[in-house]
Amino acid sequence: MARHEIYNDDGSADRENCPRCGDTYLADHGDRQHCGKCGYTEWE
Repeated sequence: MARHEIYNDDGSADRENCPRCGDTYLADHGDRQHCGKCGYTEWE
């Protein structure tokens, strides 16, 4: 995914920040969201 695809037209990110790290976005894997920095995972 290109970097520009996660941002809205107003410049805000279309992803959630990691609740542990706070400075990274959660990657969307369809059935879960995952932080690549600390390993935090939210299952849907």
